[in-house]
Amino acid sequence: MGLGFLFPGQGAQVVGMVGDIGAVEEAVPRRFEEASEALGFDLGDIVGNGPAERLHQTEITQPALLTAGVALLDVWLRRNGAEPEVVAGHSLGEYSALVAAGALEFASAVVLVHERGKLMQGAVPAGQGAMAAILGLDDDAVEACCQDMDGTVTPANYNSPGQVVIAGAADAVAAAIEACKARGARRAVQLDVSVPSHCALMAPASEPLAQLLSDADIREARIPVVQNYSAAAATGPADIRDNLLRQLVSPVRWSESVGTMARSGTEVFVECGPGNVLAGLARRIDRSLSVHGIGTLDGLELALEACLEP
Repeated sequence: MGLGFLFPGQGAQVVGMVGDIGAVEEAVPRRFEEASEALGFDLGDIVGNGPAERLHQTEITQPALLTAGVALLDVWLRRNGAEPEVVAGHSLGEYSALVAAGALEFASAVVLVHERGKLMQGAVPAGQGAMAAILGLDDDAVEACCQDMDGTVTPANYNSPGQVVIAGAADAVAAAIEACKARGARRAVQLDVSVPSHCALMAPASEPLAQLLSDADIREARIPVVQNYSAAAATGPADIRDNLLRQLVSPVRWSESVGTMARSGTEVFVECGPGNVLAGLARRIDRSLSVHGIGTLDGLELALEACLEP
């Protein structure tokens, strides 16, 4: 059984996330205490009690999700003991995956993504960027709609067959939504986000992020990390740094990434984070895969039972 772990990105956060597991597993509050100490403020209080507006601020969301994902990995390893053989994370989740693979130390990663969030928030003035989910159109059709627009708008996430997220300038995204609808999209809706991730508008954050990544202690990964930019496995620090920087302004090739993991022999996927978005995407990408979300106590118990079956 090839075991792969998936870590979600922004959008998965919710006030109270992983609280039911944290009530019975010491690893969860322990990780949030460690993160709070590294950041200099009480991250666990924001996650547990809100307000939601604070949690949804990018510089808070990023360390919150990273901490939740790593804490769930801790719980899995204590309860099951089976180490992942390959990992991947969607957007921000790539940093969680790198912690899981031993390429980044946890406390350093928490600070790194907190600073990354501030850089991303500052790259585009509020209200000037947008993202939208396009459902029911082929990738080529979405790309063509974006290319026909005046202004910046490009695919940001190739999530699964028939699901592409676009990002760019607010007016261009709005126009692309209408173009996709006219082209036959089943659904095309703007997302409630404050930052247009994975597009050229993030370029102002590239140089300072490059400096942060240069200063970060990124080590050889113990296991392969399938990265968003390349949809290929990497273990070396130089490749990891380069892919993290390119990821900022380039689309997340998630459908290809899951395919890469499956072709390498991964048969069972475990999503370490709140919600089941990545689990759902993996099933749409390849229905033969066994996929489990462990973001709730019920989900964890079901996944443990399924993965302990002979």
